[in-house]
Amino acid sequence: MTASEEKFTRQTLLDVQPLTPSLFTLRTTRDAGFRFRAGQFARLGVYKASGSIAWRAYSMVSAPHDEFLEFFSIVVPGGEFTSELSQLREGDQLLVDRQAFGFLTLDRFVDGRDLWLLATGTGLAPFLSILQDFEVWERFDSIKLVYSVREARELAYRELIAGLAQRDYLADYAHKLQFIPLVTREQVPGCLGGRITTLIENGELERAAGLALSPEHSRVMLCGNPQMIEDTRAVLKARGMNLALTRKPGQVAVENYW
Repeated sequence: MTASEEKFTRQTLLDVQPLTPSLFTLRTTRDAGFRFRAGQFARLGVYKASGSIAWRAYSMVSAPHDEFLEFFSIVVPGGEFTSELSQLREGDQLLVDRQAFGFLTLDRFVDGRDLWLLATGTGLAPFLSILQDFEVWERFDSIKLVYSVREARELAYRELIAGLAQRDYLADYAHKLQFIPLVTREQVPGCLGGRITTLIENGELERAAGLALSPEHSRVMLCGNPQMIEDTRAVLKARGMNLALTRKPGQVAVENYW
């Protein structure tokens, strides 16, 4: 089988950055033919000692217009994939499926005024891609990025988020974004405390945002651990907000990230 016939390409790691003992980012070269929409994910492959390939899905942090691919990962103790992945260094090889996947994209919504991006842990990744793409800034009047972690040191990509306002192509739009960090296991100045569902139910999240969550105006994207998504969907459904499906417009789009 020739390289062009394989279902994946071989990319080179450009950079690996540990954030905490269990979180790291990695950046690779990008095949010229690889296309994706902001919010989608790629299947990444690493060779195991046996010679077989372990695959796992990762959302792109990078924007569709970037010349590289960037990913955000947690190290799962004993995990066959992340333990291998976390050992890779600059210059090593990473396999990337030729096709992008996933439906956590803006075309899930046919309308809406306010966009809420609710993430836990590495579920932040697709929202960073969406925020670096111009479409979201044109479509919505306000964007609320809500990022929940256990400890303050896990609040990743703060520089990237803060730096969006300095990008030339966003200069006239950056006022639309509000970043709302949540830290659940310690009290941190400038951060809300408590789980996303609790802060929706008690109204604290909306007070911090200065904006109501409503079926009429709000469109919500959820990405993170399955329990958060299940619980948050139930809270939103109680408010009349339902999944956006291909043939049935709704207010909520989800991606399990586990």
